Order: sequence, then C-alpha cells, then structure tokens
Amino acid sequence: MKPLDIKQYNSWVKLLTAISVATVLYSCANSSATPGMPQQPPPALPVVQVTTTTATTFREYPASLEGKVNVEIRPQVEGYLNQIFVDEGAYVRVGQPLFKIDARTYNESLNNTKSSLLAAQANVSKAQVEIDRLTPLVEHNVISDVQLKTAKAAYDAAVANVKQAEAAVASAQINVGYTLVKATANGYIGRIPKKKGSLVSKDDILTVLSDISEMYAYFSMSEPDFLSFKNQFAGNSIEEKVKHVPSVELALADNSVFGSKGKISTVEGQFDKTTGAISFRATFPNPGGNLRTGNTGKVRIPQQFADAMIVPIESTFEVQDKVFVFAVGDSNKVVSKPITVAGKTTNYYFVKDGLKAGDKIVFAGVGNLQDGVAIVPQPISADSLLKAKPL
Repeated sequence: MKPLDIKQYNSWVKLLTAISVATVLYSCANSSATPGMPQQPPPALPVVQVTTTTATTFREYPASLEGKVNVEIRPQVEGYLNQIFVDEGAYVRVGQPLFKIDARTYNESLNNTKSSLLAAQANVSKAQVEIDRLTPLVEHNVISDVQLKTAKAAYDAAVANVKQAEAAVASAQINVGYTLVKATANGYIGRIPKKKGSLVSKDDILTVLSDISEMYAYFSMSEPDFLSFKNQFAGNSIEEKVKHVPSVELALADNSVFGSKGKISTVEGQFDKTTGAISFRATFPNPGGNLRTGNTGKVRIPQQFADAMIVPIESTFEVQDKVFVFAVGDSNKVVSKPITVAGKTTNYYFVKDGLKAGDKIVFAGVGNLQDGVAIVPQPISADSLLKAKPL
C-alpha cells in the first residue's frame, strides 16, 4: 500500500473519533455477538515505521542568575551622608568615589592624635637630654648610676609613647579615609536606600555593587538526573566529567535563548538533605550586560543521539510509569510493547530499547486498542511526518 502523505494523514485524523467508536463496536461484537450475525470490520488506523536519526536534544533545569561578584558596600565609620556621587544603575570602576560621609569629627580626632604624637616626641627629646646630662656625672663618680638608669628607663617609656601615638595617628587617618566610600570592584550600582543627609553606620548597606561581565547560573539536579549525567559523559571523576560536558545554553524567562553559550564550572560536594538535589553552577559571558543579578532562566544541557530510534509521543501510552506502543505484527494484529526512553523532544521519544528500526507501530488511536486486535493499517510516510512535526 502506498504511504499517505501528510495531507492524507490529516484527513485520517479527522476520522479518528469515528474509528474509535468503530473499535469499541468491534470489540463488543467479538465478545457478545450472537452466532450468525455479521462482525464489524477491523478499524483502519494510521501506522508509521520506526526510523533512526541523529539529533541533539536538551535537558532543561530552572536556574537563578548572579553576577560573578556581588559586593555589599557598607560604611566603615558612622556619620551623616554628605554626598552621593553615583546614581542607581550606573557603571563604576574600582576605586571610583561613591559616597562621602561627614568627616569633621574624624578630622578633629586626627588632629588630636597628631598633637599627642608631637608631645610624645618632645618627651623623648627631654628624656635624651637628661641622659646626656647624667652620663658624664656617673663616669666621674659624681652621682650614682641609679639616676642614669632611671633616666634611660624614662627614655624607653617616652619612645614607647611615641610608637603608641603614631599608631593612633594611623588609625585616625584610616577613619578619615573611610569617610570617602569607594568602589571595590568594577560593576553596576544597585539600589541606594540611604539618601543625602541620612545617618549611616556600619550595619547599613549603602548599595550592592555587581560585576556582571560574567554571570553564574545556579541550578539543581535530582538524584536520578545526576546519575544519568554521570553516565553520559567520560571521565573517572566528577571534575573530569564536567570538562567533557559541551557548551550549555540559557533559556530566558521569555523562552528566548541567550546569545552566548556557557560552561558548567562547578558541582556542589553533597546533596541537599531537604530537597534531595545537588547544585551546579554554569558560567556565561555577558559582554553586553544584558543579564543582571536576579534574572531567572533555564540551563539547557545538550544530549546528543546518533542513529537513535524515534517514536512519536502521541503513539505511546503509559501504564504504571512505563511507556508502551502498539506494534503491528502478523496478520495486522497489534501487540503492546514496553519501550525504554533515553530522551525526548516536544514531539518525539528517543528509544533505547524495546523496538528496532523498521518496526511498524500504530501512530494514533491507541487509547481504544487491546492486544490481539486486528487493524487495517494506513501507512504514513515518516519523512512527511517529520516535516509536519519536526524534532
């Protein structure tokens, strides 16, 4: 019989309802018809031949995105916010001034410490003068050396006070420097909750600085998916297997595919006891800055099939989590066969086991069939079907 083209197939689809009714009547006739009554003719159903193809499918995993650097900008000193040099969303470079805190109190503290340093240095000079005065007197036995030892001890204490005063000056200078808050990385400025004139402290977050030149996409796999992942790629360790994973894609919230491909870079060391999943991180270049921290999407990991058998999903049915098809056997009688699914697309299953290339299966109308029922096959061209429903 000449295979139907897709237009003829569409006509057959319109008749499926009538065919289903005929199938039911046929079954009833076989079971309850009285001898001598004519039996209903076998149903005519579309049949397609199992073919093989080479294709790439994708496994998708929901992901959350973060910039490779997300820095909370916090003040190191308390004070009133005098100036804000940037606006929300601005791109800044490392070292660029962002905020200015009132520095008057810290400048005064610096001046006080400098004065204390001068006083300490003067005490050192005074102690040195005393040592210089007493040394010749001791040498000529005019006075006891106890006085000289006391003078030297006073000198050492004065030197120590100078060191302490120098540390206080350095600390005060650091605090003055902290009044000018600078960018610690290249990136984009986030929300700025504090406004000019606000009193800020070390507990406040002035903004968040995000470096989004590269984006991290975090996603999780269930234990079965993780075991399948390990078996799919070569390598003796997870690190080696990750290196063999081809470039992955990122499907955005509007289902468009991001222009740059990424690579899986890390796998977490253990499963989450609550969710039973393990986390992955994929890295995507983001040269245009189109992705931002907080975006969501789906990481698409390619799965390649060479000479894989394909079966239309609508040709299958499930019983107790197993997938079956009706194969057409001798005398055009159908028999249900379980199949092992290795992957899928929107319209097709990739079959690992249960069928062989060239087998004929019922394409549609499998819901009312039973094992051993004879049908009238209506062949459908596999090429025509693939044109109408691409992989």
